[in-house]
Amino acid sequence: MKYRQLSNGVQISEITFGCWELGGGQWEKKDDEVNIQALQRAFELGIQSFDTAEGYGQGHSEELVGLALEGVRKECVIATKVSPSHLRRDDILRAAEQSLKRLRTDYIDIYYVHWPNHDIPLSETMSTFAELRDEGVIRSVAVSNFSRDLLEAAMSYTTVDCIQPEYSLLERRIEADVLPYCLDHGIGVLTYSSVAKGILTGAYHLDGVALSPNDFRQGRRLFKPEHLEAETPLVCCVKRIADRHGVKPAEVAIAWILQQPGITSAIVGTQNIAHLEENVRAVDLGLSEDELRELDDVSRSVLAHIDGPTENSR
Repeated sequence: MKYRQLSNGVQISEITFGCWELGGGQWEKKDDEVNIQALQRAFELGIQSFDTAEGYGQGHSEELVGLALEGVRKECVIATKVSPSHLRRDDILRAAEQSLKRLRTDYIDIYYVHWPNHDIPLSETMSTFAELRDEGVIRSVAVSNFSRDLLEAAMSYTTVDCIQPEYSLLERRIEADVLPYCLDHGIGVLTYSSVAKGILTGAYHLDGVALSPNDFRQGRRLFKPEHLEAETPLVCCVKRIADRHGVKPAEVAIAWILQQPGITSAIVGTQNIAHLEENVRAVDLGLSEDELRELDDVSRSVLAHIDGPTENSR
């Protein structure tokens, strides 16, 4: 495993274990022991940053993270998030206290605003986060799913140490303004949906896997029938490069993210230990300039077809 640092000195593994699936909810719920084994195997493989939220399975994901990592807590970076309905000062303080209990810890390394809430003053939210940092309850103030303008507004109240946006070969909107702003201001970037909710693994284009009728991804942008067809050239391009290196397509998709300027870590979630071990190998996969250019060109072409002319197609 390789590691990168936030500007405040917090060290992050290049692969962050995403714990959304572990809470159940929208995902198939697996046996808790299976999920605990996955968390502990991730740590054994060198992953020391773990991303969860109070909203993942109504706190169950946090409970599993706390239980699995209790013995190695001081060697880990644990990130969690406060829900958009809890962004008043008293609600944030209460939410943080409850997360600490579920995580079996007395501090949170990275604390995110999960989603913005435009009905609650941003000044109140960010000031409370700064208060928690000053008291040592959290080490890093962070936001997720913030636009560039909202991120700049948050920075006017306190230093934001990192942001968590959606980013992949099939979702590149942050390149227009969020990523350049983060580069200019030393803000860490930890990306989610790194394999585009499974699209870039090839499972839905090349392996014939179909979503179940109740899968939450049904009807989402990338899974619309007309978009699935348009994505095929990119999925095939990723597979072709993966075959060239003797690796899995997911490894190529993750390696591409890690070779983009300004990226701190790619968040990847799985309950499958074999997939976890494949994902970790992405940190050692060096894509050539020609391969990066090929992925970039095909990605932009596909995105222009899906979204129409945007910054992505320039």
